[in-house]
This record gives sequence, C-alpha cells and structure tokens, in this order.
Amino acid sequence: MTQYLLTVHHDYYQDVPAGREIPELYDAVEKFNESIKDLIVFGGGLEPPHTATVVATHDGQTVVTDGPYAETKEAVGGFWVVEVADLDAAIEMASRATVACRAPIEVRPFESE
Repeated sequence: MTQYLLTVHHDYYQDVPAGREIPELYDAVEKFNESIKDLIVFGGGLEPPHTATVVATHDGQTVVTDGPYAETKEAVGGFWVVEVADLDAAIEMASRATVACRAPIEVRPFESE
C-alpha cells in the first residue's frame, strides 16, 4: 500500500456558490469522506489563503509574514492523505473527489522510505 496526498485546489477569486449550494457541497464531500473513511490516514479543509502565515529564515533571522507564500489565483483548500494499493486506485478516488468538491484534485505519492 502506498500513501498519496490528494489536494483540493480552489479558486478563491471565483464566485462563491449560492447559499443553498453550500450545504449541498458539504453534503457531497461528507458522503465522499464516508465512502473512503477506511483509507484516510488524515485529512481536512483549510481556511482561505489570507489567513496564512509564512515563516522563513533570511541571514539567520526568522521572518514572519502575513498572507500566503505565493500570490496565485488558486490555492489548496483541503486535502486527504490516503493509503491505497496504487496510483490507479488514488486516481479513481480523486475522480470521485473532484465531483464532490467541484474542484480539481492533485494526486501525489509520498516518497518511499
């Protein structure tokens, strides 16, 4: 079994779903989560990029900056770490996740030990 990171990419600048669509979206994601609960190692949703804090070191000094690391149209909105047999299984899972989340899903394997 291999662990994969499935990340949800949201466009935080597009129109937000209408009020009644949000519960439908959350319900779809919850149903998806329930369908893969035995394969999830860890997962969760993230607050919008403007809530981020970037910590870096420059010339031996720690610098803390408010906001996302990169200014970009899309950002990671949530993720799952799953453990499945192979890339095909991870892609199949991501194909269901993209429907539930209404957003692109990136699939990346963890480095082998």
